[in-house]
Amino acid sequence: MASGPLVGAIDQGTSSSRFLVFNPKTAEIVVQHQVEVVQKLPHAGWAEEDPKEILHTVFECIEKACDKLKQLKINVSSIKAVGVSNQRETTIVWDKKTGLPLYNAILWLDLRTQSTVEKLINNTPKKDKNILQEKTGLPISTYFSAVKLRWLLDNVDTIKKAVADGRAMFGTVDSWLIWCLTGAHENGVHCTDVTNASRTMLFNIHTLKWDPELCQFFDIPMSILPEVRSSSEIYGLMKCGTLTKVPISGCLGDQSAALVGQMCFKPGQSKNTYGTGCFLLSNTGEKPVISKHGLLTTLAYKLGKNKPAIYALEGSVAIGGAVVRWLRDNLHIISSAAEVEKLAASVGSSYGCYFVPAFSGLYAPYWDPTARGIICGLTQYTNRNHIAFAALEAVAFQTRELLEAMNLESGVNQTSLQVDGGMTTNKIMMQLQSDILNIPVVKPAMAETTALGAAMAAGAADGIGVWSLSPNDLTAVEWERFEPQIDADEGNQRFTKWKLAVQKSRGWENT
Repeated sequence: MASGPLVGAIDQGTSSSRFLVFNPKTAEIVVQHQVEVVQKLPHAGWAEEDPKEILHTVFECIEKACDKLKQLKINVSSIKAVGVSNQRETTIVWDKKTGLPLYNAILWLDLRTQSTVEKLINNTPKKDKNILQEKTGLPISTYFSAVKLRWLLDNVDTIKKAVADGRAMFGTVDSWLIWCLTGAHENGVHCTDVTNASRTMLFNIHTLKWDPELCQFFDIPMSILPEVRSSSEIYGLMKCGTLTKVPISGCLGDQSAALVGQMCFKPGQSKNTYGTGCFLLSNTGEKPVISKHGLLTTLAYKLGKNKPAIYALEGSVAIGGAVVRWLRDNLHIISSAAEVEKLAASVGSSYGCYFVPAFSGLYAPYWDPTARGIICGLTQYTNRNHIAFAALEAVAFQTRELLEAMNLESGVNQTSLQVDGGMTTNKIMMQLQSDILNIPVVKPAMAETTALGAAMAAGAADGIGVWSLSPNDLTAVEWERFEPQIDADEGNQRFTKWKLAVQKSRGWENT
């Protein structure tokens, strides 16, 4: 039973919101609560969520988790700090006078901005999508917040008017939550951290500030942007619910939070998170490395006002676990995520069926918005079990593409892969991943490394000090290992066939 101080973590993801309470001495979860978030898909390629619902689910998770603490006879006042981890790039604009959102949140994987992206690229001297890479670490893509914000300013009259009237506020999900939880239109704190800011394309990753030239490029007024802070400091106090007066003192984009939660504090240490998408991050230390192989340069973390900023290289895949949700909600060939493992296990092979889930185009290493999802190699023998297997295999193949780009970038081949996220509970998936990579896949006993990273940042902040980040106190939780069980040639042949399927998925869609 937990005794002594506790730390809470809001983990607001694309599919669900969660609140977890950790014991900082052991890094164990004391209680948690999770609520699914409804995605709205109003047109092909569009993906939205209601910011009020996002906030409501977070609030519900906090209250239900606190009720569970009370049932365990643990005093809720033991929670000394709260950290926030969030889906990144998702873009929200709201009215600072009323506190109400002015449009739905446009999700990170939304594709409506493809024409905006093409217009921006065509206006550059050499029609170069990497023209801003030196400052931002990112290509001009539908993925990042600035193009979503540009679309909102071009297409939503209420937002145009609110900007003109000086009432508009922009933020990623972390900013929206922190502002709402610290008082909203009654002096709520409008801030973000360096990791989230680095995913907007408006932030200079060298100066760690909003960049006037970048804002000019996208024609975005700097007055609507949040203040950029470190990932570990007291931003403000909760002003609502059971945790009123508890400091919010940690903030990390979900992938950075997972890097911290996986204890990847040394350059070269990497992790892959299997959530809605797949995200492979490798710590590159205090210097940003600009990629030549389709990877992103991003802020890994800055754990305190006076601590150095640490950078990472990232490979991003839009559709990871979302492919399982698609099999459930769109094709109805499974009734729950757990069922996909049983179906795949029953056949043990896709029998030549290959699935490229390019529902939002292809992210790293291609950055090709013209690609669309395909299932190919079908025969009369193919059934739903083979499609389930091919869906899991697609996630493993996409991860291999990321790892190969990372190996090229660093000149060093990874000898194992640390993994986390919801899909890692699927043992068939993890074994497939090891087989396709031909290296061991190593998983912590606790899959909740994203929430753990946010809790660590919050608990270690100056003025809180209930979580030690000294290397001697950081021992990784128990691990589970998956070793390759097929020979490398077979894995390579399957990967080559997959690459052929990828080529067939590209160039499918015009603007």
